[in-house]
Amino acid sequence: MSSELPVIHPEWPAPPQVRAFCTSRSGGVSSPPWDSLNLGDHVGDNHGDVLENRRRLAHWAHLEVEDFHWLQQVHGTDVAQLPAPERIADGAVTDRTGVACAILTADCLPVLFCNREGTKVAAAHAGWRGLADGVLENTLQRFEDRSQVLAWLGPAIGPDRFEVGPEVRERFLAFSHELDRYFALSPQRPGHFLADIYALARFRLQEAGVEAIYGGGWCTVSDPQRFYSYRRDGQTGRMASCIWLEP
Repeated sequence: MSSELPVIHPEWPAPPQVRAFCTSRSGGVSSPPWDSLNLGDHVGDNHGDVLENRRRLAHWAHLEVEDFHWLQQVHGTDVAQLPAPERIADGAVTDRTGVACAILTADCLPVLFCNREGTKVAAAHAGWRGLADGVLENTLQRFEDRSQVLAWLGPAIGPDRFEVGPEVRERFLAFSHELDRYFALSPQRPGHFLADIYALARFRLQEAGVEAIYGGGWCTVSDPQRFYSYRRDGQTGRMASCIWLEP
């Protein structure tokens, strides 16, 4: 792949046939407030600009536009087996070569998966609702041996900016009271908390049997030059976290 687009490559020991990256907001044609590599077609951006951005992405990745299988994400836990005509889901998995699983985010956590054999890949959209309800576990159910799965956590809202209400904390504590340590009292709003979505995801992945977890540590809200952030800007674009198998 060329270096025309500024993307983030996972630092993980994936097999060589596994290709993965997360885009930044740079390198496209969209006008403000979606500037410039907006890949979401549901956020009010010009449709032609989104198509051009997706064409640029495919050209950069040496894939066809139709190789990217975009989901209609609904903050749920369903996982689509790609290629599939019905893609209302928040996770995608495939064992086909040249089929790209793609997740759109602008603060929510994207998680990419592959097995050590390099025969299956997956992606999941883990906002707090999906994370609490089990989207990562549902995605992992599509792998035969979770101990042989690698997981990479892409750019998301950081623990210093992710303020949530008590109902969010309670949803996670219903899974395990050990998760309480990933919620700090908000210094700004009494009764609210700062949540560490990276730590919450790592805990859930480890409890599900995943031993190799990489990535994390960004903050989409705090880096407006590099990342889209719905919480920061409201109307904004979407980044894509993508993974596929090469022949």
